[in-house]
Amino acid sequence: MHISTDRSEAPTAIRTNLCAIFVSLELSRSSWLITSLSPGNGEKLSKHAVRGGDVTGLLARLSWLREKALSRTERHFPIIVIQEAGLDGFWLHRVLQAEGIESHVVDPASIATSRRRRRAKTDRIDGEAVVRTLLAYKRGEPRVCAMVKAPSRKEEDRRRITRERKVLTGERVSHVNRIKGLLFAQGIFGYEPLRRDRRARLEERRTGDGRALPAHLKAQICRELDRLELILEQVKTVETERAALLAEAEDAATPTSAAMLLDVKGIGPEFAAMLWSEGLFRHFDNRRQVAAYAGLAQTPWQSGSVDREQGVSKSGNPRLRTTMVQLAWLWLRHQPQSALALWFRGRVEQNGGRMRKTMIVALARKLLVALWKYVTAGIVIEGVVMKAS
Repeated sequence: MHISTDRSEAPTAIRTNLCAIFVSLELSRSSWLITSLSPGNGEKLSKHAVRGGDVTGLLARLSWLREKALSRTERHFPIIVIQEAGLDGFWLHRVLQAEGIESHVVDPASIATSRRRRRAKTDRIDGEAVVRTLLAYKRGEPRVCAMVKAPSRKEEDRRRITRERKVLTGERVSHVNRIKGLLFAQGIFGYEPLRRDRRARLEERRTGDGRALPAHLKAQICRELDRLELILEQVKTVETERAALLAEAEDAATPTSAAMLLDVKGIGPEFAAMLWSEGLFRHFDNRRQVAAYAGLAQTPWQSGSVDREQGVSKSGNPRLRTTMVQLAWLWLRHQPQSALALWFRGRVEQNGGRMRKTMIVALARKLLVALWKYVTAGIVIEGVVMKAS
């Protein structure tokens, strides 16, 4: 094998004109690892740890890095900080911005990693990788990573209503199924815990062999009903808050996304609030960004003669994606003459009635893009039926 000898024997380091102090934060409950690359320090990455949650210690360390760079170069440099999106949310990102520090939050899944089967992974290695990613991002390299756009405090607080309701409805289903399962084991069928007369009907029930409910079983079911009734009351409270939020949106001088969505037949308060709080409050440059944010973008696999689709990416907002698939099924019922519903039926008939589940995901993607155009540009979906005034 011929090896070129044009290059120097000594390794040549890649030099970049660093005009800032680049810092990555690896956050955990016990400690925060600070990895930094400063001007005047060569290519050496310095690492320092502070106690988890110690904002004062973090700011002191960043100030020390700025003073150290000043003593080496006699120049003042700004600090650019990056952290991975995770359980810590965006509170630290907002603290850094309030201190006048440029801060970024990156999607950890978008950072390139080694494809070895057994790759080394430590906080130190991850910190260095995130610093290199930040350097490439600031150099303007395309698609080097995906930065997360942090919502405002108001936007973040507003979406808690729909998220809490989803959690409560899941708990409601769990309690209902548990009660039915306990009664089913005794040969009792047809009992509905969500009826208002649930306790009176429980007294009337007899086991499959004609006996009254055992004392301990009845006490257990009564405690389950207590928890179920508490959840039902909390669901009503959350729905009241949601109704007040939507009423405020409808009364606004400028129509909001939620108010416009409520005008479309088939979209009720839950879907309107979910779409508004989870996705359509954001700014998107094009339809591809809209689909990618919901995880409904296509994922091709092309290499040589191989060319196939892997399905949707599922890398976006899971709540928005689930809502859109549910809304797509309801769209076929409430908007049967719309252009999107006709497109869906045509494609299914073309495939001999098969691939309905695959095509419903495609319809969810098209519907989300169409609703985004409707709330941002006022483009009404072709053939859609609006609610009566």
